[in-house]
Amino acid sequence: MKSDVYDVIVVGSGAAGLAAACTAAAHGKRVLVLEAADRIGGTTAISGGMVWIPANHKMNAAGIEDSLDAARNYLNHTVPGSVEDPRMQAFLTRGDEAIRFLEAHTSLQLQAVRRYPDYYPDTPGATAGGRVLEPVPFDATALGPAFAQLRDPLPEFMLFGGMMVSREDLPILRRVGHSLGAVWHATKLVARYAMQRIRAHRGTTLVLGNALAARLFKSARDLDVEIAIEAAVVGMIMEGDRVAGVRVKREGQLRQLRANDAVILATGGISHHPDLRRDYIPAAAGEVSATAKSGAGRGGAHLAGSLGAKLSPSAATVDDALAFWVPVSKFRRADGSQAVFPHTVTDRAKPGLIAVNKDGRRFVNEAVSYHEFVRAQLRDSTDNIPAWLVCDKDFLWKYGLGRVRPFALSIKRDLETGYLKRGKTMEELAEVLGLPVRNFVDTVHRFNLAAVRGLDSEFGRGSNIYQRHLGDVDQRPNPCVAPIRNGPFYAVAVYPADLGMAAGIVTDEHARVLRKDGQPIAGLYACGNDMHSVMNGAYPGPGITLGPALVFGYIAGSHASGKGALAGWAGEMGASSQQTARRAAA
Repeated sequence: MKSDVYDVIVVGSGAAGLAAACTAAAHGKRVLVLEAADRIGGTTAISGGMVWIPANHKMNAAGIEDSLDAARNYLNHTVPGSVEDPRMQAFLTRGDEAIRFLEAHTSLQLQAVRRYPDYYPDTPGATAGGRVLEPVPFDATALGPAFAQLRDPLPEFMLFGGMMVSREDLPILRRVGHSLGAVWHATKLVARYAMQRIRAHRGTTLVLGNALAARLFKSARDLDVEIAIEAAVVGMIMEGDRVAGVRVKREGQLRQLRANDAVILATGGISHHPDLRRDYIPAAAGEVSATAKSGAGRGGAHLAGSLGAKLSPSAATVDDALAFWVPVSKFRRADGSQAVFPHTVTDRAKPGLIAVNKDGRRFVNEAVSYHEFVRAQLRDSTDNIPAWLVCDKDFLWKYGLGRVRPFALSIKRDLETGYLKRGKTMEELAEVLGLPVRNFVDTVHRFNLAAVRGLDSEFGRGSNIYQRHLGDVDQRPNPCVAPIRNGPFYAVAVYPADLGMAAGIVTDEHARVLRKDGQPIAGLYACGNDMHSVMNGAYPGPGITLGPALVFGYIAGSHASGKGALAGWAGEMGASSQQTARRAAA
């Protein structure tokens, strides 16, 4: 921190915080980003990197039809209160504007995912793809030595200790051993990674959320945003009724930093703050989170709350819980650290797996979204927590199971630690898991009778395009269904966890923090998971946390800089076109 005075101070360095910082800096503001952790990127850096923006220009360019009216119709059916929420209208009407601005002024590059359905594809207004954007792969050598400051992806989602694998690579790699083309593709990936490791601590071809965080990190540096890590914000500074800065503890020293225009909170939300979290979820959900810990310092909700900010109303039932759910398995890494594996898309919907509860019975369609899977767990938490994901040896080899990767040459450690359970027969596996043997064997038998014909007679798995998208296209006739019959058999326990809390600081359509009387606190904004989500605890599609994070980060940075909508910056394009082109090409 070179100075004690800035125009805008942003607290947090995930997608929302960096988008806000880049936006304000692009408008000529002097910006400081304070990150309590020792790495940049927050949960964004370990995420799938999907960005949900309806009616975006990239899907239109790809020939995919969408409209804001269709999106409103879909959200009206899937998100409680969306019609009356002015913030939702701001998200919809300014979403494409935000993407255009960020791509024009920064190194952010997104591309349309043509085939990734909304999570309730049979609902009016749903699309089969295109609303979802993903970051274009990024060469981390462009960060230079600062690459070491970027948060690494989860180790379980990298190969060979540091190679990221893209969404497009996964189905190709599963064909290794059956296709010379797949072998050649894998050989090229490994050779490229080997060359990269000569110069860097891990692979430098970044994809998914790590690419998104890296692009925004580079952009902030290019725009002369000052960034301080291990800088814990411990309090706010007020001048009259206006926020004027923050108190920061770093390297044992306490400093007061002034913000002439605004402080923007983007600390990642209340996932790791049990004193607040428990007000918004059922008790059975516990305190497990798949989000990144932010380090020391106070979270955005505590900081804003100390100034009289309004927080989300309490909601503790399954149906009104304010969290974005994912089932996770728990384990301890070789270094002793406790970790979780989020079971999002890699195993649950693949053919040859079922989920059973403590009674040894299925309780859910395993191919529904991760959010709906956990909601099913919580509706009968006594029986369904933990649930067991069960498969046979063929499934384990081809698809993996949780942290056990496909084609694993050894599963000894996972068996020894108890993460992975094994039984030579279904009867033996039931005894290992402590399940009623007859119930469990009957469940598998009934599933297999229908599965040989590609059917799921109990839950209709594979019945819509979203579920089939997550299955295996090579499995006919149903990409989500196959019998479980070749022992030994395996299982992993899964528990509820959050991918981010939907509860948080109440804001208006400009991302301004509101007091309990509904009036904005001058000079204070919140975005990302710090703000009460526009999705209100619903999960209508992939990227519904990162989409609003980018959009409201942009809105907060624009409003704090005294700028309006798209027309307000269009004139700047000519004066800065050469600089913009260089950034976009990076």
